[in-house]
Amino acid sequence: MDLSSLKPAEGSVKNKKRIGRGQGSGRGGTATKGHKGAQSRSGYKRKIGFEGGQMPLYRRVPKFGFKNINRKEFRGINLHVLQDLVDNKKITEVNLEVLIENGLATKNDLIKILGSGELKAKLEVTAHGFTKTAQAAIEAQGGSVTKI
Repeated sequence: MDLSSLKPAEGSVKNKKRIGRGQGSGRGGTATKGHKGAQSRSGYKRKIGFEGGQMPLYRRVPKFGFKNINRKEFRGINLHVLQDLVDNKKITEVNLEVLIENGLATKNDLIKILGSGELKAKLEVTAHGFTKTAQAAIEAQGGSVTKI
């Protein structure tokens, strides 16, 4: 082994082309950017989806469906979740504050009580909405339903 046979470790040296370093380098002058136009200027960043003035794909593809801007998005909570709260936390009244404390909702959520599961406890439930089955199940146990 001698100095002429030494090489850098594999992957440690990148073969980066030195551009814009004079005419003698073969990559001087325009520095491989061509003549004129936005891409030849400094500070150029292309917009995401820009296709050189051609109508971009996201505008060519048809859009389907209907988005109701007035839609109210409810956070659904089932009866079996309320029963778990009664079993674990020993509560008799369910309202927004109780649900927030137990991590089932956030302060901006609209709450709707859904009828999945079985309720065995008498509860006073306050929420933004109820399904018919949930309301019937709560009232069947002697509880009360209050709509906000």
